[in-house]
Amino acid sequence: MDFAPRIQARLDALAAISAEPGAITRLYLTPEQARASALVMGWMREAGMSARVDAAGNVIGRLEGPVPGSPAVVIGSHLDTVRDAGRYDGPLGVVTGIACVAALVASSTRLPFAVEVVGFADEEGTRFDATLIGSRAFAGTFDPDKLACPDGQGITIAQALRAAGFDPERFHEAARRRSEILAYLELHIEQGPALERAGLAVGLVTAISGATRLAATLEGEAGHAGTVAMDGRRDALAGAAACILAVEARCRGEAGLVGTVGSLTASPGAVNVIPGRVAFSLDLRAPDDGQRAAALADIAAAWRSIAAERGLALAWRTTHDAPSVPCDPALAERIAAAMAAEGHPVFRLPSGAGHDGMAVGALAPVAMVFVRCRGGISHNPAEFASLPDIEAGARVLLATLRGLGADG
Repeated sequence: MDFAPRIQARLDALAAISAEPGAITRLYLTPEQARASALVMGWMREAGMSARVDAAGNVIGRLEGPVPGSPAVVIGSHLDTVRDAGRYDGPLGVVTGIACVAALVASSTRLPFAVEVVGFADEEGTRFDATLIGSRAFAGTFDPDKLACPDGQGITIAQALRAAGFDPERFHEAARRRSEILAYLELHIEQGPALERAGLAVGLVTAISGATRLAATLEGEAGHAGTVAMDGRRDALAGAAACILAVEARCRGEAGLVGTVGSLTASPGAVNVIPGRVAFSLDLRAPDDGQRAAALADIAAAWRSIAAERGLALAWRTTHDAPSVPCDPALAERIAAAMAAEGHPVFRLPSGAGHDGMAVGALAPVAMVFVRCRGGISHNPAEFASLPDIEAGARVLLATLRGLGADG
């Protein structure tokens, strides 16, 4: 059986469901999400699963185990997108999971556990200032206070739930019990260049990197660009530039550690005025929490030194802090065996990007398979995975399920 052509056709069908003509944009609790959910549920039923939508909007397909209510191995990823997205980030894992279940049913394979395929409703956090909403709800770790979080139009998650036909008072019912879930598997495009550089179709994820995000400000003194001497300036933007270079210097050359200043606003923002205030972000990630903490401490010390030397007031607050999630060794070895059986070298790499597995890791053992994507490009319409690579990923995932079944 060739999996890839049908998987690609379904990814194309999902890509056609968008809030923006000519682009792919599907946000949480929108009509586009509802249409995508209905389409995916149809595919789940066609594959031989029951299908439902939970109280958070997650789509759940289930192939029952030997007895009703059997604990399940869950295959999952997300169905939402960033704005102007590619078609593989998230949906590839969901659609491939459905294809694997269809293959099990077609071959009359009976596993000693149930299999569920979950399309999480929100991973990206594009609409609301909260990420992993769907998988946190599934894992029972979603903070109910965040239901009051508004989108850019002032609509809260609770209000959007009601508008989409859900009851925010029942949101907690999406949470699953530990006894229900044996393991979580996620197939995802790499979103980076490591597999392409290695010339490999698939990779085995060792850990999902933890992330710290800061919102920082430097306060100096605005002044006339022509009349204030260079040695008399308290230029907040020059200080921010030094802080950015300190991040780059600390993170360069250390495996797995990455730091990014992706947002910066200088005030007052006039061509002839020395910037008196700068607000900027920091996104710091590493597969090891100790490594990330050490880097953050060094960066903070460097920033304080820069601010003191330049006569600037420095402040920051933490806007996001998520621990790393190591992939389960036993599950990872089962995937490694599947890769070897399918003729692929076992290439191990961490995930710098966050995934739903970060949240589900609070509930069950987690493991991930990466599929090569061209140029490492993601969150971009140019995102692309080839049919042979999709085929390789699907076969590894199916072999992993069969192997888990043989393990009992």
